[in-house]
Amino acid sequence: MSTEAKTAEAGSYLASRPVTLALLSALAVVSFLLVTGLSRVYRGQQHSLAATWYARGVSDLQANRFAPAASEFRTALRYSPDEYSYQLRLAEALLGLKRIPEAYAYLSTLWERQPDNGTVSLLLARIAVANGKKDEALRFYHNAIYATWPRDEEVRRRETRLDLIEYLLRVNSRTQAQSELLALAANLHDQPDQQTHLGQLLLKAQDYEHALAAFRVSLKSPYRSQADAAGAGAAAFKLGRYPLAQRYLQEAVAANPKDTESAAMLKMTGLVLQMDPFRSQTSLTQRNRLVAQAFSAAGARLTACAARGLASSGPLQPLIEKWTKLKPQITQYRLLRNPDLVEEAMDLAFSVENQTSGWCAAPTESDAALLLIARLHEGS
Repeated sequence: MSTEAKTAEAGSYLASRPVTLALLSALAVVSFLLVTGLSRVYRGQQHSLAATWYARGVSDLQANRFAPAASEFRTALRYSPDEYSYQLRLAEALLGLKRIPEAYAYLSTLWERQPDNGTVSLLLARIAVANGKKDEALRFYHNAIYATWPRDEEVRRRETRLDLIEYLLRVNSRTQAQSELLALAANLHDQPDQQTHLGQLLLKAQDYEHALAAFRVSLKSPYRSQADAAGAGAAAFKLGRYPLAQRYLQEAVAANPKDTESAAMLKMTGLVLQMDPFRSQTSLTQRNRLVAQAFSAAGARLTACAARGLASSGPLQPLIEKWTKLKPQITQYRLLRNPDLVEEAMDLAFSVENQTSGWCAAPTESDAALLLIARLHEGS
């Protein structure tokens, strides 16, 4: 081949090279776009399938169909294995199935990823409760109370604290329950239903002063309920505020005659008010009559205990001797002439009721009322 021919061929090759490179580049770009498109379509299909299975799982979970829900969430995770919400819902379904260790494994991982997730902390708290780990339960409950919630943050925090309070009451941790209840009260509005619920929980926690305050807030509402009057009456009764208790309990029983608990407290309140000789509006004649009746009731209590063979038990014999010695002096005439006898007679009656409470015969209604009167005037 001549030199001119070789030169022409080389020129032709060099001229066509950019075209070839351009075609190859275009083909590569098309291929890349095609692969990217197919990949996007694939991921979209995966996402769609995951969302479909997740939606089915949520529906079953809300209906407490835990087994199918767990299966559906697992299927969703096959298509979207790192989705946080899918793993969380699966943990909820596993909890519903009482498969605690599996649920705990998921929740522990989720908590490490998002320690400020309120739902995760709440579920871990409930697992700790189920496992009897009180300290761990308290830690996760408090995490949940102060955590981030996706919606209705105030409501969810309140519900979580209520969950904690119910737990503390179940395990008889009244002091801790009272502290949580006061924290709850500080963040509550004056809605009657919230104040009623608060009052009922405070009654269970034996914080009667704050319980009464909560019920009285609710009772100011035009939507006051029988439960509010009953709760206020019970709290006032426990506080020894018997005139106030009587007023609320009368309202509660009038609104619901089937409320036997309120009716029983109302009856006892009436007895206390009738039998208490130290009420300010009681006349001297009436006071002396009540003292004589209380002294007589204490004697009957001693006789009932002695009939059970308990005359020599503990402090009972000295009480019998004191009562027998004092009995001839307890007349209305002598009580009027010697006011010191009033204190002596009532002190002995109170001692009898206190020292026989809980181990002698079941007290009569009069005995129970005298015991409440004794506690009312204790230290006065």
